[in-house]
Amino acid sequence: MIEATLCFPMRSRSDSAGDDTAAETANEVLLIEKRRGLGEGWYNGPGGKLEGDETPRECAVRETREEVGLEIDPADLEKAGELRFLLDGEEHTFCHVFLTTAFDGEPTASDEARPEWVDIDEVPYEQMWEDDRLWLPTVLEGKSVRGAFRFEGGEPLDEAEFVEYDLETGVSFADGD
Repeated sequence: MIEATLCFPMRSRSDSAGDDTAAETANEVLLIEKRRGLGEGWYNGPGGKLEGDETPRECAVRETREEVGLEIDPADLEKAGELRFLLDGEEHTFCHVFLTTAFDGEPTASDEARPEWVDIDEVPYEQMWEDDRLWLPTVLEGKSVRGAFRFEGGEPLDEAEFVEYDLETGVSFADGD
């Protein structure tokens, strides 16, 4: 099983570098267009697989820095979701989802990702994983989610068929990751 993260930096249109604005007042989210790997050509938040003994927060910080050049303090990440992806009945990926409104720098493109600030009301769900339209709107509203999403059809996951889901909103997470 893969353990991974997604990070969704958010800002108010008037912010230029991520002030300490509450997620409830943010109206733009930073999405990336994946340039390679799983989900290439699709949009999502920066993120990726945990490496070594790093925590999910450390992974989200590292992946966001590597993919789009933003610096984030792990303490400024708000845990917003836990997503379990099953492929052909087997656990494939467990993903920790984080939000933040506090970051330094301007997003820049990398070999892996092309960043783009998107109005929360204009998120391109038709260019994202099919399950994203089920949980991401809730997260962008500042609510937490826990979900399980089942795909069938074999590897790779991004070519398998999405068949079923279970989603719980308003969940609490432990103080840790």
